[in-house]
Amino acid sequence: MRKRALALAGVVATVGALLSATAAQAAAPQLTAAVTQTSVWNSGYGADVVITNSGDAASTSWTVEFDLPSGTTVSSSWNSVRTSSGQHHKFTNASFNGAIKPGATAKFGFNASGGSLPTNCTVNGVACGGGTTPPADTQAPTVPGGLRTTDVTASSVSLSWTASTDNVAVTGYEVLVGGAVNSTVSGTTATVNGLSPATAYSFTVRARDAAGNRSAASTAVSATTSPDGGGGGGTVNVSTAAQLQAALAAATPGQTIKLAAGTYRGSFVVNGRAGTASQRITLSGPASAVIINDGPSGDAPSCPAPTAGWDSGYGLWVFNSPYWNLTGFTVQESKKGIVLDNSHHTTIDSVSVHHVDEEAVHFRRSSADSVLRNSTITNTGLVQPGYGEGVYLGSANSNWSCHGNTGGIDRGDRIQVLNNKIGPNIAAEPIDVKEGTYEGVIRGNTFDGQGITGENSADSWIDVKGIGYVIEDNIGTFRSPGVFANGYETHNTSTTPSLPNGCGNVWRNNRSDLGGVGQYAINITSVSKCTAMPNVVYASNTVTGAVKGLTNASVTP
Repeated sequence: MRKRALALAGVVATVGALLSATAAQAAAPQLTAAVTQTSVWNSGYGADVVITNSGDAASTSWTVEFDLPSGTTVSSSWNSVRTSSGQHHKFTNASFNGAIKPGATAKFGFNASGGSLPTNCTVNGVACGGGTTPPADTQAPTVPGGLRTTDVTASSVSLSWTASTDNVAVTGYEVLVGGAVNSTVSGTTATVNGLSPATAYSFTVRARDAAGNRSAASTAVSATTSPDGGGGGGTVNVSTAAQLQAALAAATPGQTIKLAAGTYRGSFVVNGRAGTASQRITLSGPASAVIINDGPSGDAPSCPAPTAGWDSGYGLWVFNSPYWNLTGFTVQESKKGIVLDNSHHTTIDSVSVHHVDEEAVHFRRSSADSVLRNSTITNTGLVQPGYGEGVYLGSANSNWSCHGNTGGIDRGDRIQVLNNKIGPNIAAEPIDVKEGTYEGVIRGNTFDGQGITGENSADSWIDVKGIGYVIEDNIGTFRSPGVFANGYETHNTSTTPSLPNGCGNVWRNNRSDLGGVGQYAINITSVSKCTAMPNVVYASNTVTGAVKGLTNASVTP
Protein backbone atom coordinates (compact mmCIF):
# COMPACT_ATOMS: atom_id res chain seq x y z
CA MET A 1 0.00 0.00 0.00
CA ARG A 2 2.82 2.40 0.87
CA LYS A 3 4.41 1.96 -2.59
CA ARG A 4 1.04 2.58 -4.28
CA ALA A 5 0.45 5.75 -2.23
CA LEU A 6 3.90 7.06 -3.11
CA ALA A 7 3.27 6.34 -6.78
CA LEU A 8 -0.07 8.12 -6.67
CA ALA A 9 1.52 11.10 -4.95
CA GLY A 10 4.14 11.20 -7.70
CA VAL A 11 1.44 11.24 -10.37
CA VAL A 12 -0.39 14.08 -8.61
CA ALA A 13 2.84 16.05 -8.30
CA THR A 14 3.62 15.53 -11.98
CA VAL A 15 0.12 16.60 -13.07
CA GLY A 16 0.36 19.66 -10.80
CA ALA A 17 3.68 20.61 -12.30
CA LEU A 18 2.30 20.26 -15.83
CA LEU A 19 -0.75 22.36 -14.95
CA SER A 20 1.48 25.03 -13.39
CA ALA A 21 3.70 25.05 -16.44
CA THR A 22 0.65 25.33 -18.73
CA ALA A 23 -0.75 28.18 -16.63
CA ALA A 24 2.56 29.98 -16.67
CA GLN A 25 2.75 29.60 -20.42
CA ALA A 26 -0.79 30.99 -20.83
CA ALA A 27 -0.12 33.96 -18.59
CA ALA A 28 1.66 36.15 -21.10
CA PRO A 29 1.15 39.64 -22.55
CA GLN A 30 -0.52 39.86 -25.96
CA LEU A 31 0.11 43.25 -27.53
CA THR A 32 -1.57 44.86 -30.49
CA ALA A 33 -1.03 48.38 -31.81
CA ALA A 34 -3.24 50.80 -33.73
CA VAL A 35 -2.10 53.96 -35.55
CA THR A 36 -4.67 56.76 -35.63
CA GLN A 37 -4.31 60.18 -37.24
CA THR A 38 -5.11 62.92 -34.71
CA SER A 39 -4.61 65.92 -36.97
CA VAL A 40 -3.91 66.57 -40.65
CA TRP A 41 -2.41 69.56 -42.44
CA ASN A 42 -1.25 70.32 -45.96
CA SER A 43 2.32 69.07 -45.48
CA GLY A 44 1.81 66.25 -43.02
CA TYR A 45 -0.13 64.88 -40.09
CA GLY A 46 0.05 63.92 -36.43
CA ALA A 47 -0.74 60.43 -35.14
CA ASP A 48 -1.10 58.43 -31.94
CA VAL A 49 -0.03 54.80 -31.62
CA VAL A 50 -2.07 52.99 -28.96
CA ILE A 51 -0.67 49.69 -27.70
CA THR A 52 -3.22 47.38 -26.04
CA ASN A 53 -2.44 44.38 -23.84
CA SER A 54 -5.17 41.75 -24.23
CA GLY A 55 -3.12 39.03 -22.54
CA ASP A 56 -3.08 37.70 -18.96
CA ALA A 57 0.21 39.20 -17.79
CA ALA A 58 1.78 42.63 -17.82
CA SER A 59 4.32 43.50 -20.48
CA THR A 60 7.76 44.67 -19.42
CA SER A 61 8.66 46.43 -22.66
CA TRP A 62 7.48 46.96 -26.23
CA THR A 63 8.87 47.77 -29.64
CA VAL A 64 6.78 49.10 -32.51
CA GLU A 65 8.24 49.19 -36.03
CA PHE A 66 6.78 50.35 -39.32
CA ASP A 67 7.71 51.65 -42.76
CA LEU A 68 6.64 54.89 -44.41
CA PRO A 69 6.41 55.19 -48.20
CA SER A 70 8.92 57.38 -49.99
CA GLY A 71 8.06 61.05 -49.59
CA THR A 72 6.85 60.70 -46.00
CA THR A 73 9.04 60.61 -42.90
CA VAL A 74 8.77 61.06 -39.15
CA SER A 75 9.65 64.64 -38.20
CA SER A 76 9.21 64.29 -34.42
CA SER A 77 7.93 61.84 -31.82
CA TRP A 78 7.19 61.68 -28.10
CA ASN A 79 6.71 59.18 -25.26
CA SER A 80 9.06 56.71 -26.98
CA VAL A 81 12.67 56.24 -28.06
CA ARG A 82 12.91 56.45 -31.86
CA THR A 83 15.56 55.16 -34.25
CA SER A 84 15.17 55.49 -38.01
CA SER A 85 16.95 53.95 -40.97
CA GLY A 86 15.76 55.28 -44.30
CA GLN A 87 11.99 54.74 -44.46
CA HIS A 88 11.99 52.26 -41.56
CA HIS A 89 11.18 53.60 -38.09
CA LYS A 90 11.53 51.81 -34.75
CA PHE A 91 10.00 52.99 -31.48
CA THR A 92 10.78 51.43 -28.08
CA ASN A 93 9.09 52.30 -24.83
CA ALA A 94 10.19 55.19 -22.68
CA SER A 95 11.22 54.53 -19.08
CA PHE A 96 7.70 55.12 -17.80
CA ASN A 97 5.41 53.27 -20.22
CA GLY A 98 6.94 49.86 -20.95
CA ALA A 99 4.81 47.99 -18.40
CA ILE A 100 1.25 47.54 -19.68
CA LYS A 101 -1.12 45.67 -17.36
CA PRO A 102 -3.66 43.20 -18.79
CA GLY A 103 -6.52 45.15 -20.36
CA ALA A 104 -4.57 48.42 -20.22
CA THR A 105 -2.98 50.56 -22.93
CA ALA A 106 0.08 52.71 -23.51
CA LYS A 107 0.41 55.46 -26.09
CA PHE A 108 3.08 57.34 -27.97
CA GLY A 109 2.79 59.84 -30.80
CA PHE A 110 4.59 61.17 -33.83
CA ASN A 111 4.35 63.89 -36.47
CA ALA A 112 4.92 63.02 -40.11
CA SER A 113 6.09 65.18 -42.98
CA GLY A 114 4.15 63.93 -45.99
CA GLY A 115 0.74 62.34 -46.28
CA SER A 116 1.28 58.56 -46.40
CA LEU A 117 0.34 56.30 -43.48
CA PRO A 118 2.53 53.54 -41.97
CA THR A 119 2.80 50.08 -43.51
CA ASN A 120 4.29 46.77 -42.29
CA CYS A 121 3.55 47.63 -38.68
CA THR A 122 4.72 45.19 -35.99
CA VAL A 123 4.70 45.24 -32.20
CA ASN A 124 7.36 43.03 -30.56
CA GLY A 125 7.82 41.36 -33.94
CA VAL A 126 4.14 40.46 -34.46
CA ALA A 127 1.73 42.23 -36.84
CA CYS A 128 0.17 45.22 -35.13
CA GLY A 129 -3.34 43.87 -35.56
CA GLY A 130 -5.31 46.74 -37.11
CA GLY A 131 -5.61 50.45 -37.32
CA THR A 132 -2.76 51.04 -39.74
CA THR A 133 -4.53 50.57 -43.06
CA PRO A 134 -7.30 53.09 -43.78
CA PRO A 135 -10.19 52.32 -46.10
CA ALA A 136 -9.58 53.07 -49.74
CA ASP A 137 -9.77 56.79 -50.44
CA THR A 138 -11.47 57.56 -53.75
CA GLN A 139 -12.69 61.10 -53.05
CA ALA A 140 -10.82 63.95 -54.74
CA PRO A 141 -10.07 67.23 -52.94
CA THR A 142 -12.13 70.32 -53.67
CA VAL A 143 -10.95 72.71 -56.37
CA PRO A 144 -8.53 75.42 -55.16
CA GLY A 145 -10.15 78.84 -55.22
CA GLY A 146 -9.09 82.44 -55.54
CA LEU A 147 -6.02 81.86 -57.71
CA ARG A 148 -4.20 85.17 -58.13
CA THR A 149 -0.78 86.58 -58.99
CA THR A 150 1.19 88.25 -56.21
CA ASP A 151 4.37 89.19 -58.07
CA VAL A 152 5.53 89.31 -61.70
CA THR A 153 9.10 89.73 -62.96
CA ALA A 154 10.74 89.24 -66.33
CA SER A 155 11.40 85.56 -65.57
CA SER A 156 8.92 84.54 -62.86
CA VAL A 157 5.31 84.77 -61.70
CA SER A 158 4.29 84.25 -58.07
CA LEU A 159 0.87 82.79 -57.32
CA SER A 160 -1.38 82.40 -54.30
CA TRP A 161 -4.69 80.60 -53.80
CA THR A 162 -7.20 79.43 -51.20
CA ALA A 163 -6.64 76.00 -49.66
CA SER A 164 -8.67 72.98 -50.81
CA THR A 165 -10.33 70.52 -48.44
CA ASP A 166 -10.44 66.72 -48.56
CA ASN A 167 -12.16 63.89 -46.71
CA VAL A 168 -8.73 62.69 -45.50
CA ALA A 169 -6.08 65.30 -46.21
CA VAL A 170 -4.74 67.50 -48.98
CA THR A 171 -1.06 66.63 -49.36
CA GLY A 172 -0.04 69.06 -52.09
CA TYR A 173 -0.88 71.20 -55.10
CA GLU A 174 0.21 70.90 -58.72
CA VAL A 175 0.91 74.18 -60.50
CA LEU A 176 0.17 74.02 -64.21
CA VAL A 177 1.46 76.38 -66.88
CA GLY A 178 -0.54 76.20 -70.09
CA GLY A 179 -2.11 72.93 -68.91
CA ALA A 180 1.21 71.16 -68.15
CA VAL A 181 2.42 70.47 -64.60
CA ASN A 182 5.28 72.80 -63.77
CA SER A 183 5.84 72.10 -60.06
CA THR A 184 4.31 70.60 -56.92
CA VAL A 185 4.12 72.47 -53.61
CA SER A 186 2.75 71.66 -50.17
CA GLY A 187 1.38 75.12 -49.34
CA THR A 188 -0.89 77.62 -51.03
CA THR A 189 1.74 79.75 -52.76
CA ALA A 190 4.22 79.07 -55.55
CA THR A 191 6.67 80.89 -57.78
CA VAL A 192 7.06 79.71 -61.37
CA ASN A 193 10.60 80.50 -62.54
CA GLY A 194 12.43 80.23 -65.85
CA LEU A 195 9.85 82.17 -67.87
CA SER A 196 10.61 84.28 -70.92
CA PRO A 197 10.40 88.10 -70.78
CA ALA A 198 7.40 89.91 -72.26
CA THR A 199 5.41 86.70 -72.64
CA ALA A 200 1.81 85.90 -71.67
CA TYR A 201 1.21 82.76 -69.60
CA SER A 202 -1.86 81.00 -68.23
CA PHE A 203 -1.73 79.32 -64.81
CA THR A 204 -4.01 76.85 -63.02
CA VAL A 205 -3.67 74.85 -59.81
CA ARG A 206 -5.13 71.52 -58.74
CA ALA A 207 -5.04 69.75 -55.35
CA ARG A 208 -4.11 66.15 -54.65
CA ASP A 209 -4.31 63.79 -51.67
CA ALA A 210 -2.17 60.91 -50.41
CA ALA A 211 -4.18 58.38 -52.42
CA GLY A 212 -3.37 60.19 -55.67
CA ASN A 213 -6.81 61.70 -56.15
CA ARG A 214 -6.65 65.06 -57.90
CA SER A 215 -9.15 67.88 -57.99
CA ALA A 216 -10.24 69.60 -61.15
CA ALA A 217 -8.07 72.53 -62.17
CA SER A 218 -8.80 75.93 -60.71
CA THR A 219 -10.05 78.86 -62.72
CA ALA A 220 -7.12 80.07 -64.83
CA VAL A 221 -5.27 83.29 -64.19
CA SER A 222 -3.13 85.00 -66.82
CA ALA A 223 0.01 87.10 -66.42
CA THR A 224 2.54 88.67 -68.76
CA THR A 225 6.15 88.78 -67.66
CA SER A 226 8.05 92.05 -67.65
CA PRO A 227 9.58 93.12 -70.98
CA ASP A 228 13.21 93.33 -69.87
CA GLY A 229 14.72 90.26 -68.25
CA GLY A 230 17.95 91.85 -67.13
CA GLY A 231 17.67 95.59 -67.44
CA GLY A 232 21.30 95.55 -68.50
CA GLY A 233 22.24 94.25 -65.06
CA GLY A 234 23.16 90.69 -65.96
CA THR A 235 24.56 88.26 -63.39
CA VAL A 236 27.42 88.93 -61.00
CA ASN A 237 29.00 85.76 -59.60
CA VAL A 238 30.69 86.14 -56.21
CA SER A 239 32.68 83.70 -54.10
CA THR A 240 34.40 85.87 -51.46
CA ALA A 241 33.23 88.33 -48.82
CA ALA A 242 34.99 91.22 -50.59
CA GLN A 243 33.31 90.37 -53.88
CA LEU A 244 29.91 90.21 -52.19
CA GLN A 245 30.40 93.58 -50.48
CA ALA A 246 31.42 95.17 -53.78
CA ALA A 247 28.47 93.64 -55.64
CA LEU A 248 25.96 94.85 -53.03
CA ALA A 249 27.41 98.35 -53.15
CA ALA A 250 27.12 98.52 -56.95
CA ALA A 251 23.87 96.62 -57.54
CA THR A 252 21.67 97.91 -60.36
CA PRO A 253 18.05 97.23 -61.38
CA GLY A 254 17.54 93.88 -63.05
CA GLN A 255 20.83 92.47 -61.77
CA THR A 256 21.34 89.08 -60.11
CA ILE A 257 24.11 88.60 -57.56
CA LYS A 258 24.82 84.88 -57.36
CA LEU A 259 26.57 83.45 -54.31
CA ALA A 260 28.82 80.44 -54.66
CA ALA A 261 28.78 77.86 -51.86
CA GLY A 262 31.02 78.87 -48.97
CA THR A 263 31.21 81.13 -45.91
CA TYR A 264 30.97 84.92 -46.28
CA ARG A 265 32.19 86.59 -43.09
CA GLY A 266 31.93 90.35 -42.62
CA SER A 267 29.52 93.30 -42.79
CA PHE A 268 27.04 93.05 -45.69
CA VAL A 269 24.92 96.13 -46.30
CA VAL A 270 22.72 97.16 -49.21
CA ASN A 271 22.34 100.95 -48.93
CA GLY A 272 20.23 102.92 -51.39
CA ARG A 273 20.39 100.38 -54.22
CA ALA A 274 16.76 100.17 -55.34
CA GLY A 275 15.31 97.87 -57.94
CA THR A 276 12.02 98.57 -59.66
CA ALA A 277 8.74 96.69 -60.04
CA SER A 278 9.80 95.40 -63.46
CA GLN A 279 13.55 95.12 -62.76
CA ARG A 280 14.06 93.68 -59.32
CA ILE A 281 17.51 93.04 -57.89
CA THR A 282 18.22 89.47 -56.81
CA LEU A 283 20.67 88.05 -54.30
CA SER A 284 20.60 84.27 -54.54
CA GLY A 285 22.63 81.29 -53.50
CA PRO A 286 22.40 77.74 -52.22
CA ALA A 287 21.83 76.95 -48.55
CA SER A 288 25.54 76.21 -48.36
CA ALA A 289 26.26 79.89 -49.06
CA VAL A 290 26.49 81.10 -45.45
CA ILE A 291 26.59 84.74 -44.37
CA ILE A 292 28.08 85.48 -40.93
CA ASN A 293 28.69 88.85 -39.25
CA ASP A 294 30.98 88.73 -36.22
CA GLY A 295 30.12 92.36 -35.26
CA PRO A 296 28.92 94.67 -33.89
CA SER A 297 31.81 97.09 -33.56
CA GLY A 298 32.37 100.85 -33.43
CA ASP A 299 30.09 103.60 -32.12
CA ALA A 300 26.42 103.21 -33.05
CA PRO A 301 24.40 106.27 -34.17
CA SER A 302 21.35 107.28 -32.14
CA CYS A 303 19.12 105.50 -34.68
CA PRO A 304 20.35 102.51 -36.74
CA ALA A 305 21.60 103.61 -40.16
CA PRO A 306 24.65 102.57 -42.16
CA THR A 307 27.45 104.69 -40.74
CA ALA A 308 31.17 104.73 -41.49
CA GLY A 309 33.13 103.08 -38.71
CA TRP A 310 30.13 101.24 -37.28
CA ASP A 311 29.26 97.61 -37.91
CA SER A 312 25.67 96.80 -36.89
CA GLY A 313 26.35 93.10 -36.54
CA TYR A 314 23.35 92.32 -38.78
CA GLY A 315 23.88 89.34 -41.06
CA LEU A 316 22.34 91.10 -44.07
CA TRP A 317 21.07 94.68 -43.85
CA VAL A 318 18.92 96.04 -46.70
CA PHE A 319 18.53 99.79 -46.16
CA ASN A 320 16.48 102.17 -48.34
CA SER A 321 16.51 99.52 -51.08
CA PRO A 322 13.08 98.31 -52.27
CA TYR A 323 12.34 95.64 -54.88
CA TRP A 324 14.89 93.03 -53.91
CA ASN A 325 14.68 89.23 -54.04
CA LEU A 326 16.67 87.37 -51.36
CA THR A 327 16.72 83.69 -52.18
CA GLY A 328 18.15 80.40 -50.98
CA PHE A 329 21.15 81.29 -48.81
CA THR A 330 21.80 80.97 -45.05
CA VAL A 331 22.40 83.64 -42.40
CA GLN A 332 23.77 82.59 -39.01
CA GLU A 333 25.95 83.59 -36.05
CA SER A 334 25.13 87.30 -36.30
CA LYS A 335 23.52 89.84 -33.96
CA LYS A 336 20.38 89.91 -36.09
CA GLY A 337 19.66 87.83 -39.17
CA ILE A 338 18.10 89.78 -42.07
CA VAL A 339 16.94 93.36 -41.44
CA LEU A 340 14.94 95.41 -43.95
CA ASP A 341 14.70 99.16 -43.41
CA ASN A 342 12.46 101.18 -45.76
CA SER A 343 12.88 98.38 -48.29
CA HIS A 344 9.34 97.70 -49.41
CA HIS A 345 8.36 95.08 -52.01
CA THR A 346 11.16 92.75 -50.92
CA THR A 347 10.72 89.00 -51.29
CA ILE A 348 12.65 86.64 -49.01
CA ASP A 349 12.31 83.08 -50.31
CA SER A 350 13.74 79.73 -49.13
CA VAL A 351 16.37 81.18 -46.82
CA SER A 352 17.60 79.68 -43.55
CA VAL A 353 18.29 81.88 -40.54
CA HIS A 354 19.53 80.33 -37.31
CA HIS A 355 21.75 80.82 -34.26
CA VAL A 356 21.45 84.60 -34.04
CA ASP A 357 21.74 86.77 -30.94
CA GLU A 358 18.40 88.54 -31.39
CA GLU A 359 15.63 88.33 -34.04
CA ALA A 360 15.97 86.37 -37.28
CA VAL A 361 14.05 88.49 -39.84
CA HIS A 362 12.88 92.08 -39.20
CA PHE A 363 10.67 94.08 -41.57
CA ARG A 364 11.32 97.63 -40.27
CA ARG A 365 10.74 101.26 -41.28
CA SER A 366 7.65 100.60 -43.39
CA SER A 367 9.10 97.74 -45.43
CA ALA A 368 5.55 97.12 -46.64
CA ASP A 369 4.21 94.81 -49.36
CA SER A 370 7.01 92.33 -48.72
CA VAL A 371 6.99 88.54 -48.50
CA LEU A 372 8.77 85.92 -46.39
CA ARG A 373 8.08 82.41 -47.65
CA ASN A 374 9.33 78.83 -47.73
CA SER A 375 12.04 79.61 -45.19
CA THR A 376 13.35 77.99 -41.99
CA ILE A 377 14.09 79.88 -38.77
CA THR A 378 15.46 78.34 -35.55
CA ASN A 379 17.63 79.21 -32.53
CA THR A 380 17.15 82.91 -31.97
CA GLY A 381 17.68 85.12 -28.92
CA LEU A 382 20.95 83.46 -27.97
CA VAL A 383 22.15 86.59 -26.16
CA GLN A 384 18.95 88.56 -25.50
CA PRO A 385 16.10 86.01 -25.26
CA GLY A 386 13.42 88.70 -24.90
CA TYR A 387 14.44 90.10 -28.29
CA GLY A 388 14.80 86.79 -30.08
CA GLU A 389 11.74 86.81 -32.33
CA GLY A 390 11.60 84.61 -35.37
CA VAL A 391 9.87 87.23 -37.55
CA TYR A 392 9.31 90.84 -36.48
CA LEU A 393 6.76 92.93 -38.41
CA GLY A 394 7.06 96.67 -37.78
CA SER A 395 8.37 98.29 -34.62
CA ALA A 396 7.18 98.89 -31.09
CA ASN A 397 5.73 102.40 -30.77
CA SER A 398 8.52 103.21 -28.30
CA ASN A 399 10.87 102.98 -31.31
CA TRP A 400 8.79 105.00 -33.75
CA SER A 401 10.97 108.03 -33.10
CA CYS A 402 13.65 106.14 -35.06
CA HIS A 403 11.65 103.83 -37.30
CA GLY A 404 8.36 105.70 -37.76
CA ASN A 405 8.97 107.06 -41.23
CA THR A 406 5.32 107.09 -42.40
CA GLY A 407 3.48 109.81 -40.54
CA GLY A 408 5.49 108.96 -37.44
CA ILE A 409 4.47 105.26 -37.64
CA ASP A 410 6.35 102.20 -38.81
CA ARG A 411 3.74 101.10 -41.37
CA GLY A 412 4.92 97.62 -42.33
CA ASP A 413 1.59 96.95 -44.05
CA ARG A 414 0.44 94.01 -46.18
CA ILE A 415 3.46 91.83 -45.39
CA GLN A 416 2.92 88.15 -46.12
CA VAL A 417 4.51 85.37 -44.06
CA LEU A 418 3.85 82.15 -45.98
CA ASN A 419 4.75 78.47 -45.62
CA ASN A 420 7.71 78.88 -43.30
CA LYS A 421 9.01 76.57 -40.56
CA ILE A 422 9.68 78.63 -37.45
CA GLY A 423 11.13 76.93 -34.38
CA PRO A 424 12.19 75.24 -32.23
CA ASN A 425 14.27 77.38 -29.89
CA ILE A 426 12.80 80.73 -30.86
CA ALA A 427 13.42 82.55 -27.58
CA ALA A 428 10.68 85.16 -28.08
CA GLU A 429 7.59 84.81 -30.30
CA PRO A 430 7.94 82.99 -33.64
CA ILE A 431 6.10 86.02 -35.10
CA ASP A 432 5.63 89.39 -33.39
CA VAL A 433 3.11 91.61 -35.19
CA LYS A 434 3.66 95.15 -33.96
CA GLU A 435 1.16 97.92 -33.47
CA GLY A 436 0.52 100.28 -36.36
CA THR A 437 0.85 97.61 -39.06
CA TYR A 438 -2.13 96.68 -41.24
CA GLU A 439 -3.57 93.87 -43.35
CA GLY A 440 -0.81 91.29 -43.39
CA VAL A 441 -1.28 87.60 -44.19
CA ILE A 442 0.22 84.82 -42.05
CA ARG A 443 -0.58 81.54 -43.80
CA GLY A 444 0.62 77.95 -44.03
CA ASN A 445 3.40 78.21 -41.46
CA THR A 446 4.55 75.57 -38.97
CA PHE A 447 5.37 76.84 -35.47
CA ASP A 448 7.36 74.74 -33.00
CA GLY A 449 7.07 76.51 -29.66
CA GLN A 450 9.65 74.43 -27.81
CA GLY A 451 12.20 76.79 -26.27
CA ILE A 452 10.06 79.95 -25.96
CA THR A 453 11.58 81.59 -22.88
CA GLY A 454 8.81 83.82 -21.54
CA GLU A 455 11.26 86.73 -21.51
CA ASN A 456 9.75 90.15 -22.28
CA SER A 457 6.22 88.64 -22.18
CA ALA A 458 7.03 86.22 -25.01
CA ASP A 459 4.84 83.17 -24.37
CA SER A 460 2.87 82.45 -27.59
CA TRP A 461 3.46 81.59 -31.25
CA ILE A 462 2.15 84.94 -32.45
CA ASP A 463 1.52 88.17 -30.56
CA VAL A 464 -0.88 90.21 -32.70
CA LYS A 465 -0.91 93.95 -32.04
CA GLY A 466 -1.48 94.75 -35.70
CA ILE A 467 -4.77 95.45 -37.45
CA GLY A 468 -6.73 93.46 -40.02
CA TYR A 469 -4.43 90.45 -40.35
CA VAL A 470 -5.54 87.13 -41.85
CA ILE A 471 -4.03 84.21 -39.90
CA GLU A 472 -4.92 80.89 -41.50
CA ASP A 473 -3.82 77.34 -42.31
CA ASN A 474 -1.00 77.40 -39.75
CA ILE A 475 0.13 74.45 -37.60
CA GLY A 476 1.38 75.15 -34.09
CA THR A 477 2.80 72.78 -31.47
CA PHE A 478 4.34 73.15 -28.05
CA ARG A 479 6.49 70.72 -26.07
CA SER A 480 8.58 71.45 -23.00
CA PRO A 481 10.96 72.94 -22.16
CA GLY A 482 9.62 76.44 -22.55
CA VAL A 483 7.13 79.00 -21.27
CA PHE A 484 3.77 78.90 -23.01
CA ALA A 485 0.54 80.73 -22.15
CA ASN A 486 -1.58 80.68 -25.34
CA GLY A 487 -1.11 79.77 -28.98
CA TYR A 488 -2.10 83.15 -30.45
CA GLU A 489 -2.62 86.34 -28.46
CA THR A 490 -3.90 89.83 -29.23
CA HIS A 491 -2.89 92.99 -27.38
CA ASN A 492 -4.39 96.46 -27.71
CA THR A 493 -1.36 98.70 -27.40
CA SER A 494 -2.06 102.42 -26.91
CA THR A 495 -0.29 104.66 -29.41
CA THR A 496 -0.11 108.26 -30.53
CA PRO A 497 -1.81 108.70 -32.92
CA SER A 498 -4.56 106.44 -31.62
CA LEU A 499 -5.02 103.29 -33.74
CA PRO A 500 -7.27 100.19 -33.42
CA ASN A 501 -4.28 98.04 -32.50
CA GLY A 502 -5.01 94.36 -31.99
CA CYS A 503 -8.40 94.57 -33.75
CA GLY A 504 -10.01 93.31 -36.96
CA ASN A 505 -7.91 90.16 -37.22
CA VAL A 506 -9.21 86.84 -38.54
CA TRP A 507 -8.23 83.27 -37.56
CA ARG A 508 -9.24 80.45 -39.89
CA ASN A 509 -8.24 76.78 -40.37
CA ASN A 510 -5.39 76.89 -37.84
CA ARG A 511 -4.47 73.67 -36.01
CA SER A 512 -3.05 74.03 -32.52
CA ASP A 513 -1.49 71.51 -30.13
CA LEU A 514 -0.87 73.27 -26.82
CA GLY A 515 0.92 70.30 -25.25
CA GLY A 516 -1.28 70.28 -22.15
CA VAL A 517 0.28 73.60 -21.08
CA GLY A 518 -1.31 76.44 -23.06
CA GLN A 519 -4.61 77.89 -21.91
CA TYR A 520 -6.30 78.83 -25.21
CA ALA A 521 -5.31 78.33 -28.84
CA ILE A 522 -6.51 81.89 -29.54
CA ASN A 523 -6.68 84.36 -26.67
CA ILE A 524 -8.45 87.65 -27.47
CA THR A 525 -7.27 90.06 -24.80
CA SER A 526 -10.13 92.53 -25.12
CA VAL A 527 -13.47 92.41 -26.91
CA SER A 528 -14.69 95.82 -25.78
CA LYS A 529 -11.71 97.64 -27.32
CA CYS A 530 -12.50 96.16 -30.74
CA THR A 531 -16.24 96.71 -31.02
CA ALA A 532 -15.82 98.70 -34.24
CA MET A 533 -13.38 96.14 -35.73
CA PRO A 534 -13.94 92.84 -33.92
CA ASN A 535 -11.51 89.97 -34.07
CA VAL A 536 -13.07 86.89 -35.70
CA VAL A 537 -12.29 83.28 -34.72
CA TYR A 538 -13.85 80.73 -37.08
CA ALA A 539 -14.99 77.27 -36.06
CA SER A 540 -12.59 75.78 -38.63
CA ASN A 541 -9.78 76.32 -36.11
CA THR A 542 -8.99 73.23 -34.02
CA VAL A 543 -7.08 72.61 -30.79
CA THR A 544 -5.70 69.68 -28.81
CA GLY A 545 -3.86 69.69 -25.49
CA ALA A 546 -5.47 72.93 -24.28
CA VAL A 547 -5.96 73.63 -20.58
CA LYS A 548 -9.10 75.69 -21.28
CA GLY A 549 -10.07 75.33 -24.94
CA LEU A 550 -10.04 76.83 -28.42
CA THR A 551 -10.66 80.48 -27.53
CA ASN A 552 -12.02 82.80 -24.88
CA ALA A 553 -14.01 84.66 -27.56
CA SER A 554 -17.19 83.76 -29.40
CA VAL A 555 -16.72 81.40 -32.35
CA THR A 556 -18.03 82.21 -35.83
CA PRO A 557 -19.40 79.21 -37.79
